Amino acid sequence: MRRLFIVLVYLFLYVPAFCQTDTTEYDLKEYTISGFQDNRSKTTSLNIEPYSLTKLSEEMPFNLSDALSKIPGISQMTTGNAISKPVIRGLYGNRILIVLSGLRFDNQQWQDEHGLGLSQIGIDRIEVIKGPSALLYGSEAMGGVINVIEEKPSNQGRHVDAGIQLFSNSLGHLVNAGISKKHKAKYWRIRLGNESHSDYSDGSGNRVLNSRNDGYYLKAGIGFSGKKWKQENSYNFSYNQYGFIINELRDFFDEDARWSRKMSGPHHIVLLNLINSQNVFLLNKSILKLNVGFQSNSRREDEGGGQISLNMHLLSVLENLRWEKKLGRKTTIVVSEQFSFVNNTNYGGRILVPDANMFEDHLTAYLKYKMRKSILEIGGGLNHKNIKTFVTRDLNSPGQIIMPFERNNFNLNGMLGYVYNPLQNITIKSNLASGFRSPNLAELSSNGLHEGVYRYEIGDPDLKTEQNFNIDLSVELNKKRRFLSFSVFANKFNKYIYLSPTDEMYFGFPVFRYKQKDALLYGGEVLMNYVPRKIKRLSWKESFSWTKGELSNGENLPFIPAFKLSSSLRYSLKINRKWSAGFVEPEFVYLFRQDNPAIFETSTPSYLLVNLKSSVSKKGRSGNWHLGININNLTNKRYYDHLSRLKYYGLYNQGVNFVISIKKELSQ
Repeated sequence: MRRLFIVLVYLFLYVPAFCQTDTTEYDLKEYTISGFQDNRSKTTSLNIEPYSLTKLSEEMPFNLSDALSKIPGISQMTTGNAISKPVIRGLYGNRILIVLSGLRFDNQQWQDEHGLGLSQIGIDRIEVIKGPSALLYGSEAMGGVINVIEEKPSNQGRHVDAGIQLFSNSLGHLVNAGISKKHKAKYWRIRLGNESHSDYSDGSGNRVLNSRNDGYYLKAGIGFSGKKWKQENSYNFSYNQYGFIINELRDFFDEDARWSRKMSGPHHIVLLNLINSQNVFLLNKSILKLNVGFQSNSRREDEGGGQISLNMHLLSVLENLRWEKKLGRKTTIVVSEQFSFVNNTNYGGRILVPDANMFEDHLTAYLKYKMRKSILEIGGGLNHKNIKTFVTRDLNSPGQIIMPFERNNFNLNGMLGYVYNPLQNITIKSNLASGFRSPNLAELSSNGLHEGVYRYEIGDPDLKTEQNFNIDLSVELNKKRRFLSFSVFANKFNKYIYLSPTDEMYFGFPVFRYKQKDALLYGGEVLMNYVPRKIKRLSWKESFSWTKGELSNGENLPFIPAFKLSSSLRYSLKINRKWSAGFVEPEFVYLFRQDNPAIFETSTPSYLLVNLKSSVSKKGRSGNWHLGININNLTNKRYYDHLSRLKYYGLYNQGVNFVISIKKELSQ
């Protein structure tokens, strides 16, 4: 903490004084401060998938994970509609790094039934990086990075908007309203939101009891852009409750009214408070970027009747310092330093992981060299992580305590990337990168009953650091009316950590232990988009993605998504001068049979989903209207998704769902 304090004081007090008035190649007002670098897909070897606010508005997803699952190679692990987390090429949880406002975000994602925990409200766009990005973003970026970029005013003056989405299946709603103002180089923004859903129904009309959720959100920001210093400060607050389903729930939880949102059964309670400050300083022919933040994550579990059993508080202090300089016209160097301090404290009667402090330092250097038709990227980094646990009171059994321990892990990582553009519309990319991840607190020291997943989990303090080596090859053809991309990957893991069932039992609950073995994941994605010459308003889109994963002993890895084929036809509408920018888009999503389950999984049959998306916009003097109607699972198909954890209780996924969206914008 002392080191972090000294760094912050130095940067805020002295760095601005060093800013020169000399001309430079950088333009601070156009510099985006959320990503590692401002790279288009053609200028980096990384596999980057953008997801815009426009796309988010068109999809009308249930949550962010649901939205991202539309991208080839990305799926979602779900425990009902509300609790879901993204899966990138078969990897999830602590192998996927979530970045919010330029800093890593932690929502106790080590547990399968802990969702992503971020609302779609107030999002400007999302960038997804597939594959290891430890060099650029630090540990836990083994499978990829989800970079969530929040909104900020883009035009001068005051802007007001309000919107509502209504969901027929869960009888739910998502409402939000925001106001922002930008005057010259300064701006401020405020957004409020609420969502509420009752239990959903499957394709047979059967209600999935206690799959309900609600949430309250507040987002605020203030910033300015000077000649040599740009700053964005943000505050995020959220309060969520998620009902969760356990085996034989109906034996003790009576069915209530269909519209009920009452949290009288087992449920999670998650309270988040996030404060971030993003700063960019324009130095003499270089850029210095400093992000600092504070995160408070309180997670509780109510077993029903208002009795809190699990009560954990995760406190994080984070800092990210990056310096970028152009070494001539062809070469750019980026040096990055990251520091984090995380404290986990238990306050409840039931304990899964002990009280602990975690420190992490990450230092990297990255070089980018541009040639006539190609780009070379190379970099290396060093990471140090310290985990220190403390004596923690009795667990589930009398006299059973978690003995304290301390771990120090040092890791090296690197990246070598190459981009070749033989023609203006053809891009060939290759990327070889390593990733790493120290075992998380649950894997090292969990020793407790988790009713949410109906099992008793036991960690191993002797687990080693995970290391992976990934190669990614892709080819893109981008012409005026045609786009085609093809990518393949192979991801080799050393000491892959996984949860395995045992023959042991704890008062009728099966005992699972964390183990390690080498593993291999491989697969790829194909994407095609075509606009016919004679029907320019029509767009035909096809995508196919596949992933396979297995341990060195031949066993299949858990939670590997089924092969997926998606097809859609979009027809753009232009009714008149006032009503424009509309479209109608039927979509067909086919999930193949997943018959390579892990040892505690079951096979999942294939199924076909039919969706329909449509929207239209109206321009007016006082502002714009945006109207949309989507129908998900149009045929009311009854199906199991392979990554749904509820299928082991015989519970199907959501049936037909009509979503209506109305949004009004006002600008002054």
